[in-house]
Amino acid sequence: MSTKFITSLSRRNFLAGTAAAIGAPALAQDLNGSDTVEMESDVTQTARRNISSFRALDWRPYFSDLTNGAILVDISSRALHYWSEDGETYKLYPSSVPLSEDLTRLGRTRVVRKVEGPSWRPTPSMLKRNPDWPAYVGPGPDNPLGTHALYLSWTYYRIHGTHDTRKIGRRSSNGCIGLYNQHIAELFSMTKVGTQVLLI
Repeated sequence: MSTKFITSLSRRNFLAGTAAAIGAPALAQDLNGSDTVEMESDVTQTARRNISSFRALDWRPYFSDLTNGAILVDISSRALHYWSEDGETYKLYPSSVPLSEDLTRLGRTRVVRKVEGPSWRPTPSMLKRNPDWPAYVGPGPDNPLGTHALYLSWTYYRIHGTHDTRKIGRRSSNGCIGLYNQHIAELFSMTKVGTQVLLI
């Protein structure tokens, strides 16, 4: 077999493999048979790295019932799971999670307030770490809480959107759980004050 033929074959295999890799994000867009798990093009590499643990779960190992609906946030797989109170609706969303363990809070909480177009004030500890941050940011494209926020019973903790889509699928928050704005809008419409939340 000639060297020219081997080089040509290797190049062809490389091009075919590259084409397959480029097409891979389409597979990550529809893990559970719905369009819930849409990935933005600029974070598909991060999302693909987590895909082995990004899977559908059953609610029963985590909740005794679905009263008011239930949200499970899995920090290690960077995924948020939602089940409706009647058990008919299940959603799975990629999420951002806290930067470090000391910023991470685990356990049971609940949604205590829902805000469309939230404003944002950094916590005292955030301002201490980042003294150049503004003390207040109103609703809009510069707001780190995105378009919607679910306030939890834990002070300063939220599930919210983000305008910075690069954060999704990463350890990138100061304690909150972030979703794409289209996903938090959908989750916001399904949850209610009192929805159970568990972070593991």
